[in-house]
Amino acid sequence: MKGLIAKKVGMTQVFDESGNLIPVTVIRVEPNVVVSTKTKETNGYDAVVLGLDDMKKSHVNKAYAGQFPENIAPKCHLKEFRDFEGEVKVGDLVGLELFEKSRFLDVTATSKGKGFQGVMKRWGFHGGRATHGSKFHREPGGTGECTTPGHSFKNIKLPGHMGCQRVTVQNLKIVKIDPELKVILVRGAVPGNKDCTLIVKSAVKK
Repeated sequence: MKGLIAKKVGMTQVFDESGNLIPVTVIRVEPNVVVSTKTKETNGYDAVVLGLDDMKKSHVNKAYAGQFPENIAPKCHLKEFRDFEGEVKVGDLVGLELFEKSRFLDVTATSKGKGFQGVMKRWGFHGGRATHGSKFHREPGGTGECTTPGHSFKNIKLPGHMGCQRVTVQNLKIVKIDPELKVILVRGAVPGNKDCTLIVKSAVKK
């Protein structure tokens, strides 16, 4: 498993060798710091904890700062990657070179929050007729049952809070890696708004 903590810059478009337009997402990957390592002997499994972005000293309490070695400043973002490929030690920097031989990535982030939405926006219901006098336009419709069973079933699609969930998009093709700008261009969209934190991993299914 290969993985890094990154930031979403936004979307743009590029042209391939055949002149086809490809929509891409720009992901900025700053070097991640190895905060700690875990082994089977001490923890029961192998893992590497990576950190990104230094925290302000005024925001750090003693409990949080205690998990960082003396030579590493407390980080805003921490992520543990199990079975990390490659040998690393505490204090090492891991960057874009990790994905030089990869062709596909899995990207995880928190999707955009949409607030409270109705069934048409949340679940794609068609709704009723838009004509005058219909009195049924954007409502979910009846959800009740007859005498048997006498109650509505669970997991019915109803209005409610939409978005703001942990989402993983798999098998995103790497279009280009630019070491100078420290960015990866992947084909298609990834969840989250601009400048959000992403978890970028090597594709599991490819």
